[in-house]
Amino acid sequence: MSAPNVNRMIVIVGATGNLGRQVVQKLLARGVPADRVVAAVRRPEAAQELGVPVRRADYDHPETLPAALAGARRVLLISSPGPFGQRPAQHRAVLEAAGDVELFAYTSILGGERSGARLAEDHQATEAAIRASGLPHVFLRNGWYLENYRPSLAHAATSGGVSVGRQTGRPTQPAGSAGEIVGSAGPDARVASALIEEYAEATAAVLTAEAPKPVYELSGDVAWSFAELAAEVARQAGRPVGYRRLTPAEHLGVLTGAGIPEPVADLLVDVDAAVDRGELATKTGDLAALIGRPTAPLAEAVKRVLAS
Repeated sequence: MSAPNVNRMIVIVGATGNLGRQVVQKLLARGVPADRVVAAVRRPEAAQELGVPVRRADYDHPETLPAALAGARRVLLISSPGPFGQRPAQHRAVLEAAGDVELFAYTSILGGERSGARLAEDHQATEAAIRASGLPHVFLRNGWYLENYRPSLAHAATSGGVSVGRQTGRPTQPAGSAGEIVGSAGPDARVASALIEEYAEATAAVLTAEAPKPVYELSGDVAWSFAELAAEVARQAGRPVGYRRLTPAEHLGVLTGAGIPEPVADLLVDVDAAVDRGELATKTGDLAALIGRPTAPLAEAVKRVLAS
């Protein structure tokens, strides 16, 4: 990775999600002047505290996009939160408005075209459109965020009721009964997760690099199993916590019963099938190389997620 260049204008499309907010912070921490970072968002009023210029950029109103991207030399498109199936069209609208930028970066999914998860289909279509555009590009293929499990981990560590939410811009897993984490992946299935902050730091490094690679497969240094995850939560909570494997149908029922729309719940069940196939256990070292240190070990990552 070459020395950072902090003088180009960088536009972050989708800057009010948890990842986007942290990318803005990491760019500023790397010395990029605040007036060279633009937050392009659907709701400008939600981004005023970021401390950088804010422009309206609504995927569903493409007429807002050329002005939002005006002057950009590098664009980061953080994948739309949905609806699933509609995201490729939303992403193409941003791509078409980007003009002749010198770099178009996109947050994709670990494995890219090799992934068999249905959650990957929108990312695969977007990657294909970006390649076809001819623009210089970089795919930041993010693995799973440990924060995706925040409601489950917090619930398992306490005796409270079921807690669900969309804390990360990705669908999150609800908890089962107190003291247990549930899912349809096997207890020995592994996930090489990392923290959102680590992905954000890596993204900022790429956006300020002179000559980034075209593809980064980003994941944690250690692939943990669900049994290990439950054991670590138990250790930190000081109470028994286990992992209970459900059938896909049972898992779907738990998700929809917690209020997650069935199409989203169905995708989450499919993610657990991908976990069983090992698709989220890939470790490449790209993330650690970009941030200049090993990713947080499971104990530290769980501690931070439980404290957040």
